[in-house]
Parts: sequence; structure tokens; C-alpha cells
Amino acid sequence: QVQLVESGGGLVQPGGSLRLSCAASESIFSINAMGWYRQAPGKQRELVARITSGGGTVTADSVKGRFTISRDNAKNTIYLQMNSLKLEDTAVYYCNFAVGVPSRHYWGQGTQVTVSS
Repeated sequence: QVQLVESGGGLVQPGGSLRLSCAASESIFSINAMGWYRQAPGKQRELVARITSGGGTVTADSVKGRFTISRDNAKNTIYLQMNSLKLEDTAVYYCNFAVGVPSRHYWGQGTQVTVSS
């Protein structure tokens, strides 16, 4: 069973930066897409950013220009660089790998990001 291990969350002041990482426990083939989602208290989980096997990216309007998704295929790892953090970015962030056809989804355990002054 593939496991995704996240790291990099924490407490940061508004305007600060954090970098999240998500590493797979083993090599994964036939990855269709990898992405980051977040869930704030009382809200539904939402897509933050996504990168396909071809390298195309999708970024939510709410974080566009501030967050950047990237990947290291050799390490089966994706990253989320978060700059200019705002109070409303506070949430639990989850990574997701969509693998195979039809896609099977693997989720990380979640990492807390808290933006507070």
C-alpha cells in the first residue's frame, strides 16, 4: 500500500512563507496527476494546485500568484511553495496522487497550516 507522507506545515505570520512536501513511500507508476488540497474548519475540501504527468498545472484563483506546485519525479515528491500567506489560508493541507485508469487516489495524512498574527 502506497503511503504519502507530508511535512512542512506549521504556524506562520501573515505575509510569511512555508513549503510543504509530500513524498511517496515507494516508486509509483502511471501517475496521472498530483495535487494539493486543503480543508478549513466547517468547509469542504478544495483543490489548491494540481500538476499532471505532462507537467501542466492548475492553481486555484484564491492562491494564484502566491502558491506554486512543483515535483521531483526521481524522488516521487511534490512540493507546495506558499508565499504571502493570508489568514484565510489556514487549513489542513492534503496531498493527493491519482494513479492508473480509472484513477485510484492516494491521500496524505494532512498537515496543519496556521496563519496567525
